[in-house]
Amino acid sequence: RDLQDLLLSGGEPLYVRVAREASSWNRADNLGLVAGATDLQSLAAVRAAAPDLWILAPGVGAQGGDLEKAVRAGIRADGLGLLITTSRSLARAEDPGREARELRLAINAVRASPRQAAPGELQGPNANLADGLLEAGCVRFGTFTLKSGAASPIYLDLRRLVSHPGLLARAAAAYLPLLATLSYDRLAPLPYAALPIGAVISQQTSRPMVYPRKEVKEHGTKAEVEGEFLEGETVVVVDDVATTGGSKFEAIERLQGVGLRVLDVVVLIDRQSGASEALARAGFRLHSVFRLTDLIIHWERSGSISSRQADEVRRFLAGAEPAPR
Repeated sequence: RDLQDLLLSGGEPLYVRVAREASSWNRADNLGLVAGATDLQSLAAVRAAAPDLWILAPGVGAQGGDLEKAVRAGIRADGLGLLITTSRSLARAEDPGREARELRLAINAVRASPRQAAPGELQGPNANLADGLLEAGCVRFGTFTLKSGAASPIYLDLRRLVSHPGLLARAAAAYLPLLATLSYDRLAPLPYAALPIGAVISQQTSRPMVYPRKEVKEHGTKAEVEGEFLEGETVVVVDDVATTGGSKFEAIERLQGVGLRVLDVVVLIDRQSGASEALARAGFRLHSVFRLTDLIIHWERSGSISSRQADEVRRFLAGAEPAPR
């Protein structure tokens, strides 16, 4: 695992890159992959990277792998593509033939009833990223005073990502599917939290970046926007969190002031506190990797936060008074 879990410069685990490359090499339909059934997240990530390849998944039975979960994580869209080995279970069975038939029936039962993801459910790399943000202290629960003066039961501090290079790379990589659907010339990350995120995305995509200054320089070039650009180019605003949208409008105004065009804003987390609606009214589109409510559901289901903590955040988002302690 020391090698397979290494993060490449783009933030992608080595084993996922190998799976993706193998998928591109499979021109004669003669390549397959091995992914253990005891590591469901990795199995699901391999399937996502190589949707058409056959996967050999050892580990069900004596090694502790769960048959149903392994099938759901590794099966192809056509219901095939997964070879499950249960050598010890069969070899040690009193009646290996009956055991094999029962395993076949169990596999086919799962195939016949594919599980649909629940609304807002996080899966694969995004679920891992959500867990990493919580573990790194980028999300905290308690009582915090926001810039607006409101008391919030949750605080998002993605500036901490700079102290976790691997997590920073994974966070930046999570923006890529959203950015791939947009048309733009340059990235425009906002100071301060989004600057390192934007720099990593720039490396991952080879797209140049500029950034609007928070404070206009009173010396030198007195630039409001740093970096090279041409008037009329389109930039996509990149930020860590969207709350009301106020900071986005300030940045957009500076970008437009130097002749740049803005259509889209991309963030890691939408706090669902009015930013999307406010930006839409002004003609801008907000795209987010996560909605805060979906993160709360994920952490509550995984046991990472208590139901009380989850309910306090939901009440806050709904504008209700916090429950008495």
